Amino acid sequence: MNWDEIKGNWKQVKGKAREKWGELTDDELDQAQGQREQLVGLIQKKYGKTKEAAEQEVDAWRAKH
Repeated sequence: MNWDEIKGNWKQVKGKAREKWGELTDDELDQAQGQREQLVGLIQKKYGKTKEAAEQEVDAWRAKH
C-alpha cells in the first residue's frame, strides 16, 4: 500500500498503526491523518527514536499493509 492509499483509508489503517505503536493515542493518530512525516514525528517523540529509525519502522510497517 502506498501513502496515498494509506491517507485515503486512514480510518481503517489507523487501527493497524495502533496495534504496532500502542503508546500512540487515537487523538495523535487522528492528527497524523495518514501523513508519513507526522507519523514519523509521533513515533520519534513517544518512543525516543531517531528520525531515521522511526522512518525505517514506518516504511517497514507500510510495506506489510
